[in-house]
Amino acid sequence: MRAITRPLADVIGSDPDLNDVACGDGYLFVRDGVGVAGRGVVQRVKIDDVVGVLAAIEHDGTVEGVTPLALGSVPFVPGTSGQLIIPQVTVGKSEDGISWVTWFDDVDPTAVLAPTSEPVPITANYTIGSSGPAPTQSTEKYLDAVTAARDAVRAGVLTKAVIARLITVKADVPMDIHAILQRLKASFGSCYRYSIDGFVGASPELLIEVADATVRSHPLAGTTRRTGDVANDRALATELQASAKNQIEHRIVIDVVHDTLLPWASYLDWEPEPSIVSVANVQHLGTRMEGMLSQPGPSVIELVRSLSPTPALGGHPRAAALDLISDVEGFERGRYGGAVGWVDSAGNGTWAVAIRCAEFSADRKSARLVAGGGIVADSEPLAELAETQAKFQAMLSAIVRP
Repeated sequence: MRAITRPLADVIGSDPDLNDVACGDGYLFVRDGVGVAGRGVVQRVKIDDVVGVLAAIEHDGTVEGVTPLALGSVPFVPGTSGQLIIPQVTVGKSEDGISWVTWFDDVDPTAVLAPTSEPVPITANYTIGSSGPAPTQSTEKYLDAVTAARDAVRAGVLTKAVIARLITVKADVPMDIHAILQRLKASFGSCYRYSIDGFVGASPELLIEVADATVRSHPLAGTTRRTGDVANDRALATELQASAKNQIEHRIVIDVVHDTLLPWASYLDWEPEPSIVSVANVQHLGTRMEGMLSQPGPSVIELVRSLSPTPALGGHPRAAALDLISDVEGFERGRYGGAVGWVDSAGNGTWAVAIRCAEFSADRKSARLVAGGGIVADSEPLAELAETQAKFQAMLSAIVRP
């Protein structure tokens, strides 16, 4: 197995949008035009083996710093065995404007990357609701779960637990993932947009990025809505920053991410106060972290395994929070709340928290959406319900086209 990497313009003479490279059946991980997209499958590899498998590939490359890579996701439950995909053809675009393509020597990259047609508008009848027979995932079940988590925090069993809701979207015709990706690009271009094996989303949260010795993370926790009115949104952001409940929720996440990364780092710096991270539908509290890894350093996969799920998606302490989630939520989260991203043969890569997402069925006629929020002592169930409703809008606005 031999991989070849060349500047993109030398191979196909054009600079396609990464959404179009992925289409609906390929693979995508991109933010603000920077990222990777692929088509076809050379091999599916267990996540814990992937760096070694990539490093063993013979590589003929002329683009500095680019080596074979794989894309994939890690499920929510810690330690779950995930698989990553090594595509037949991968297109990448870097922050410095370099575009490149990697392919395997039994593949014609120009044929695989042949232009695709634009998505064709369709009309469909949609139904949206809770998944499964009531009351397993009913609104009442969710509110009871929030109350149980809040009571556990008040009793001192936990400091935070994240409780999620599950809804489904069903259509009478297949939903077009290529079109959904285009809509996500228009509304959430500054988020990490991804599409891997029917798992599609636009995450605002960087879990971990490793670039040689540099490590970065941008945890988010604490959320309020956006209204579209500039003055009102500014007032909501000020209220969010002043909220003791949201600051507590955020501090728990920051401390755990910091303490997890610190043993690997020669230094680690972070913002002294959280800032506001705004996307199309909501606003979050976020804290940027950046540092240098001691060498030889861990691969990005090792850090993903250590960090995921963060307290922003599970809770703290982790084991007790996950036990409570399993007891009260009433459904399996699957890939929601885990991580999604890419890794190369040097162990570099970028991974986002797998939120604002949908898991599509094989026939694309149904999609499973999950959204949640952090529960602390001052949480109020109906306010948490409203927060999940706001978070669901990211995917619902991209999916539903009656």
